[in-house]
Amino acid sequence: MEVIKSDIVIIGAGLAGLRAAIAAAEKSREVSIALISKTYPIRCHSVCAEGGTAAVLREDEGDSFDLHGWDTVKGADFLADQDAVEFFVREIPKEILRLDNWGCPWSRREDGKIAQRAFGGQSFNRTVFAADRTGFHEVHTLYERSLMYPNITRYDEYFVTNLFIEDNAVKGVSAIHLKTGDLVFFNAKAVILATGGAGRLYGFTTYSHQVTGDGLAIAYRAGVPLKDMEFVQFHPTGLIPSGILMTEACRGEGGYLRNRNGERFMEKYAPERMELAPRDVVARAMWTEIIEGRGFEGPYGPYIALDLTHLGEEKIEERLPLIRDAARKFAGIDPVEEPIPVKPVAHYTMGGIHTNMWTETPVKGLYAAGEVAAVSIHGANRLGSNSTAECLVFGRVAGEKAVEFVQGKRFSEITREEMLAEEKRLFDEFLGRSGDENPYEIKKELNEAMDRYFWIFRTGEEMKKGIKKIQELKRRYENIEIVDKKRGFNTDLMQAMEIGFMLDLAETVAVGAYARTESRGAHYRLDYPKRDDENWLKHTLAYYAPEGPKLEYIPVTITKWQPVERKY
Repeated sequence: MEVIKSDIVIIGAGLAGLRAAIAAAEKSREVSIALISKTYPIRCHSVCAEGGTAAVLREDEGDSFDLHGWDTVKGADFLADQDAVEFFVREIPKEILRLDNWGCPWSRREDGKIAQRAFGGQSFNRTVFAADRTGFHEVHTLYERSLMYPNITRYDEYFVTNLFIEDNAVKGVSAIHLKTGDLVFFNAKAVILATGGAGRLYGFTTYSHQVTGDGLAIAYRAGVPLKDMEFVQFHPTGLIPSGILMTEACRGEGGYLRNRNGERFMEKYAPERMELAPRDVVARAMWTEIIEGRGFEGPYGPYIALDLTHLGEEKIEERLPLIRDAARKFAGIDPVEEPIPVKPVAHYTMGGIHTNMWTETPVKGLYAAGEVAAVSIHGANRLGSNSTAECLVFGRVAGEKAVEFVQGKRFSEITREEMLAEEKRLFDEFLGRSGDENPYEIKKELNEAMDRYFWIFRTGEEMKKGIKKIQELKRRYENIEIVDKKRGFNTDLMQAMEIGFMLDLAETVAVGAYARTESRGAHYRLDYPKRDDENWLKHTLAYYAPEGPKLEYIPVTITKWQPVERKY
């Protein structure tokens, strides 16, 4: 079995992983860095980010760090840790200018300055963008920059299977080299998880198919707690029927949401902010319109109209070219001429691996950054354009902190017994299964259960049914058959493992949501429709146990903004 030694191992080569690698390489040219990804880096899900990245660049025009901080905390329904938010809003402008220097083609104003647009819940036009391909350009900028550093070694198309921890300190990971099927061990002094969220738990989702929560599940199974997993964001505008994201920038550039009566119904729900209220508010409003019969009827069920026709072809071509292209190709609609059919769609995992504001997990040498982590700056509801910002800021922090950690440290070896046990677990016990359950049928039923029981509106009675269903699927999963038995490029094996990861994560979402008897941000319970700060202004921590997640709670950090009623 091959063993690769690297001071720092980074898992995930999206925005957070690439930014962490660059930060580590810049802090020390002596430290070796292994960047592992199950896809090629520029095929990561970060390229799907469309609308922009929030940052305070115009203090002379009325924006401020306090304003961005307040918008973020209020948008989070006061579940964000405010010390982390204050740090975050002050750091992101530096990242915007750094990427500008590295060649990111930000859109510009007529005076040549970096342009910014409106976004939901942001009280100032502070979202920096590159047309509607912001994530794509950010990833390419970082990818090209990463090639400058000889101490970064990439391992593309490696699927990580396990995390090795001894005496509460990380010592490496195992991964399958997908091309050959060989099991490779990466011995490390520090590990950074940057594997993204878990949106493929849901059937109707904006996520790429590779976003299956691998890093979350591996950490969880290794004993690292997951925080606030019950908070899943539903973006208001997913294209029907595919779920492809119709960016919030559509509304930021002036688009309207209309029901079947032609009404801009957001006037009833958020009269001040209208279509630019936070995503949880807009998604609930749209779903209410649909439930109460004011949605349009189509071959794929009810929907709401996203109307851009009044913006004109020139503006749509300049600011939203990807949206026009996607609407034409995947719905046969030209948004210049007619509204786009949309409905809310699973979009973001607010919860994640429990870290402090320095991306440190409870395990020594183990860091997490980006959507896989819950730092927590998003709390119960993330504001649009704060996610790519989080990846840049906390990716850098993770890279720098990991370098500081490994200085003077010695490797703690992954033992031969551990290697043999992992090989046996994967290839004898897992690949060798020959039960009568189809893993893809289990995944289909899991997606249906999440879409039904843990969607925008939840109740205790329905969630109990959902938990029971997930537990049933977990039992059936023990009896799956993996048809393809070969080792090289065995995507059947990889996807079966991903489904196992998703089952564990679905249970943390479900159990956490059922236990939280209040409504806050994206977690809305019809049987507990009010926010309950007296009992629930606290983070959920889910610990792995064979019989199901064990929950604990920790307080939210409040620095300067006391909770108030959210009105928009």
